[in-house]
Amino acid sequence: MAKKGIYKVVFVQLGEVYEVYAEAIYQSDMYGFIEVEEYIFDQNSQIVVDTSEEKLKNEFKGVQRSYIPVSCIMRIDEVDKRGIAKITSSDSSKVMPIANSFFDGPTKKKD
Repeated sequence: MAKKGIYKVVFVQLGEVYEVYAEAIYQSDMYGFIEVEEYIFDQNSQIVVDTSEEKLKNEFKGVQRSYIPVSCIMRIDEVDKRGIAKITSSDSSKVMPIANSFFDGPTKKKD
């Protein structure tokens, strides 16, 4: 029986860096997107509540699948166990979206 993986997905959205954990990720049928399913959040009840993880739980509540543009993804790791999902502010000088001509389509030659 194959071991079920856990993936840490780090991506940029609206000037913030999201770090989420999921059990299923794959390339979408929609060109240029990655699909993320089965989000994993802390199941334990704790006295100390992490506000950024609570914000993520609320944001992804009821979400079955997310389509994240490839250009927004910074990193995807397969990990042994999940960490703490979080949102951090990004300094625009430190995080830069990847410009890729692959998504711009074919260029026209000038005669």
